[in-house]
Parts: sequence; structure tokens; C-alpha cells
Amino acid sequence: MIARIWSGESPLWLLLLPLSWLYGLVSGAIRLSYRLGLKKAWRAPVPVVVVGNLTAGGNGKTPVAIWLVEQLQQQGIKVGVVSRGYGGKAAHYPLLLNPHTVPAEAGDEPVLIYQRTGAPVAVSPNRSEAVQALLASNDLQIIITDDGLQHYRLARDVEIVVIDGVRRFGNGWWLPAGPMRERASRLKSVDAVIVNGGVPRAGEIPMQLAPGLAVNLRTGEKRSVSALTNVVAMAGIGHPPRFFATLEQCGVRPVKTVALADHQALAAADVQALATNEQTLVMTEKDAVKCRNFAQDNWWYLPVDAVFDHDSAPRLIQKLVSLTLR
Repeated sequence: MIARIWSGESPLWLLLLPLSWLYGLVSGAIRLSYRLGLKKAWRAPVPVVVVGNLTAGGNGKTPVAIWLVEQLQQQGIKVGVVSRGYGGKAAHYPLLLNPHTVPAEAGDEPVLIYQRTGAPVAVSPNRSEAVQALLASNDLQIIITDDGLQHYRLARDVEIVVIDGVRRFGNGWWLPAGPMRERASRLKSVDAVIVNGGVPRAGEIPMQLAPGLAVNLRTGEKRSVSALTNVVAMAGIGHPPRFFATLEQCGVRPVKTVALADHQALAAADVQALATNEQTLVMTEKDAVKCRNFAQDNWWYLPVDAVFDHDSAPRLIQKLVSLTLR
């Protein structure tokens, strides 16, 4: 239903317009207060790069953040990552991740980034505190923030916006009548716009999410996802249909698909009930970090990577590298 409202297919978005105007007024006032100097943003002693979006829902932001971290690491740059930690509730903030940190504490995306990249990661509702915690315990040259485009309390040197190239901005209205956190005109002030799928427009950097080999949660065995049979697909991400479409593109036709809420907590009994022993449960990597401790032998996840084939992507990396040399 929410997808039909945000796309404009359902007239119910008209009933929500007054709340959207209020949302836009408040968010605009917050941003203006920082631009006018009425509120002060904290600036880190190292460059800060924000990877965010203008809309609610999954756009491919975290895979882009992982790609940036890995690209910078390959250049010999010491990178740290901060996040709000949605879906997690830590006993204290800021929280520095370690190999024993679970998604219930830090959120699924920070744990995924930590496991994928090995980079130092800190989470906190106040991202400037997360940055300070990272810098106090690590020798870092640059900070990547996963989300936080609207978190103006933290000053940033580069802003990167990730757009779903198929859905783009829906009906164009602020939440809750539409998917927008800020209006599309905000793109004029950012440093780079990355478009996940669809047809990129002038000045946008095209990107695709490419699936890798399926990985067994219990054994770590890897195999082509098309070799798995009797598949039940589960996705607890911002836009589950994208994951199901990826499986079909890989030649997998699930016998059942289960769409969960983004950042939804997962209990062992609930996940075990989704598939029988004769079936194969395939989930996203973001779901997998929440299921490792109670995984079954027939559970697999399908990792995806941000893939760029446009020459503007290397230029973006070189721009970030140059920031660390100042």
C-alpha cells in the first residue's frame, strides 16, 4: 500500500499532504538554521564523506558505502565508518564495533559493513560522537558515514546521494505523503549522484548491484544461487522486490517470497518457520548478519556488490584520495 501511495497510484497521498507540509517545514528550518550559522556543525579533523539518500526505503546506499571503503583501502587509505545504527539498541553510545558485536546492539548495516570491510565502525545517534570515538582509538585518514545526509550536526566535505534509478522520487512529496526526506532540488548542492539501475540522467553516475555466489550461513560453502532448489526467498531490506527480482535474473524462481520490514529484528523460531527442511531459505546478506547465531544447514545468503563501469567512478575515488593528502 505504501508503495502505491508514494508512487501516486493511490489517491490516499492527498490525505497525507498536511503532514508532508509540516515535515518539509521542519526539515527545511533545520537545514536553514545550520546554513545561517544559528546552529553549529562539528567539523572533524579528517575529511568526512556522507553517503545518503533523499528518499526513504532501500536505494543501494550501503553497498555504495562498502564499495567506497574497499576502493580507498586498496589505495592504502585508512578509512573509518560511522552510522546511526538503525535497528540496534546499544547499552551506551558511541559504540565501537568488535567481532562480537551483534545487530541487536549496533544495527544490521554497521555489522555488515564491519564484517565485509574490516574497517573500524562506530555507531551513535550523534554521528559526531561516533567520529570522535573512532579517531580516539584509530589512526584514520577519512570517515565514511553510511546515511546521515540530513544529519547536519556533522559537517561534511563530500556529499554523495544514491538514487533508485527505477523508482526515483515517486510522487515527489515529503514523508509521509511521498518518499522524500528532502526535495529533489537538493541534488544541486551535492558532490555526486549515483543511480542504482534504471536509466541515469545527465551528470549521474550509473551503478548496478551485481550478485555474487550464494553463501551457506553454517558452513561458508559458496555455490551459484541457480544451483539451489526449492527456494524460499526472504528479504528484510528497504525494497524487498529488488532482491526477489535479482534472484529471478539469476534463474531462481522461489516457491515463496517473504518481504519483511527494513531493519526488522529476527527471532530464530520465526525464521525457522519460513522454510521446511526440504526447502532452501535464501536471504539477503543484511538479513544473514542477524541469523548467523541460529542458522540452519539449508540457509543461504546472496551477497551483492556495487559495480561501476563509468569513468566518473574512478574520478570520484581520486577526489576522495586527494582530500586525505591535504
